[in-house]
Amino acid sequence: MADAPHDESEDEVDYYAVLAVRKEANEDELKAAYRRLCVLYHPDKHTDPEKKRVAVQLFSKVQKAYEVLSDPETKAIYDVYGQKGLDAGWEVIERRRTPAEIQAEYERLQREKEERRLQQRTNPKGSVIVGVDATDLFDHYEGLEERGLPNIEVSNMAIMQSIEAPLTRMDTATLSGSLGVRNGNGSGSVALSMRRVLSYKAWGEVEVGAGDGPTLTFRGFRNLTKRSYATSGVTMQVINGTALSAGLQTMVARQLDKHTVGYLTWKAGAQSSMNTTVIRETEDYRAVLTLQLGVPNTFGVASVTKKLEETRLKLAIKGGIFGMIFEYGIEKKISQHSQLGASISIGVPTGVTLKIKLTRATQVYSFPVSLSEQISPAAIFYGTIAPVVVFLVAKVLVVSPFKKQEQEKEEELNREKHAQQLAKKKQEAEDTINLMRESFERNLEFESQRHGLVIVHAWYGNLVSMDESHDGQRTVHSTHAQVIDVTVPVQCQVRESRLFLAEGPKHNLSGFYDPCPNQDKLLRIRYEFRDALHEVTIGELETIRIPKQSHRMEAS
Repeated sequence: MADAPHDESEDEVDYYAVLAVRKEANEDELKAAYRRLCVLYHPDKHTDPEKKRVAVQLFSKVQKAYEVLSDPETKAIYDVYGQKGLDAGWEVIERRRTPAEIQAEYERLQREKEERRLQQRTNPKGSVIVGVDATDLFDHYEGLEERGLPNIEVSNMAIMQSIEAPLTRMDTATLSGSLGVRNGNGSGSVALSMRRVLSYKAWGEVEVGAGDGPTLTFRGFRNLTKRSYATSGVTMQVINGTALSAGLQTMVARQLDKHTVGYLTWKAGAQSSMNTTVIRETEDYRAVLTLQLGVPNTFGVASVTKKLEETRLKLAIKGGIFGMIFEYGIEKKISQHSQLGASISIGVPTGVTLKIKLTRATQVYSFPVSLSEQISPAAIFYGTIAPVVVFLVAKVLVVSPFKKQEQEKEEELNREKHAQQLAKKKQEAEDTINLMRESFERNLEFESQRHGLVIVHAWYGNLVSMDESHDGQRTVHSTHAQVIDVTVPVQCQVRESRLFLAEGPKHNLSGFYDPCPNQDKLLRIRYEFRDALHEVTIGELETIRIPKQSHRMEAS
């Protein structure tokens, strides 16, 4: 835990700001800046234990910055990829390389890191289906004895789960299994598949499974054009230990326009069919039209889903030789990774069914509840109203208070984290300024004697206003200490009556820190040059050069 803040701060280090040089600085400029800072921060100059500790840290940072920027190769890496590029394993490079070679090597190392990351990922997916028979709530039959409490029971259950094991960037193994029970009869299956990516256009897969009988499946994928692709699979299964059953499925998909995709699927085997599906999806809605011709299933489906901010409304109709089904429902996002949906299915001969679905990341939990075997107005009414009432009550009593509590906790943690980081940065800046005191006094005396560049005052942060005080000096007004005094570190940057601060965030400079994160900041400097008082204000990312050319001309 103690290392986390350190790592975070290291990622934010600006080596150019550490040496106070511009990005175009040549070798001589880098050496001059490095030597000057070594003199300022060398641990041997300090006898006080606390100052020595701070000097060791700053001296180490200066050495690291010079080590990176003085080497053309590491400087090129740092300029393009930052600290992440330096951390990617560049010790394997033993010779000088061109920028193109450096980029290729960086991408290779990144691919290796991605392979290691893939090997640790299992990507679990699963679903749980629990079917409930609640028809006794609404179906009443004459001639029966007086009714007692309605009988509600679980009629079926199914559990499916799969995990992936990426072996290499090209090969992935998948283990999947399922268990089910219906009317007291159970079944199960398990399958192991191996997929290999053959090229960016194709992959192949082989799967072996066991359940009602051993199965062997071969599948393949191929991009046909930029806008179309095809998949095909052959499955062979041994039934009852003797009979061999085979099936073929082929699907071709094509992008019809920006928002529309068409699918054509052909199945051959025990249940042959031809299926065509067109899906149109935009930011506002999703429409699906399906037509299937086959034995024994021939049907058509049309559905429309309206997309709102965190809610989806669905309307669908399905008809075929089996009958007709009408369905409507709603799905709502209840947390960052969870969605809750409910729908009512009304049809012949299925009756009325309430479907409740909870999706949590890659896990899906479905609860189809059969309310009536007939089209019952009471079942439709209560099946529609009850989920809405339960959801609203749960939202008011459980979901909203929980989300509010979690949000308050997160805000409190962020406040504490930012306060701790700000306090740490402030202390580091104050320790740095303490080391600069002697250098500041010498620099100030030197510039004063030659009537050169003397920093009268320097402020950095969210400068709200600058008001004249009674003695003619200005005072900074801000809230929550959003402005800091940086007179000492700015004076220490003066060389031969000139001050240059390169473009980039000023809070990375030695003796600075960010007093108001996520706010606009300015640097205001009041200075004397040739006994004349001047003032300049620059933005956070601007370059500053003082005295200005006009000042030097006046002095001459």
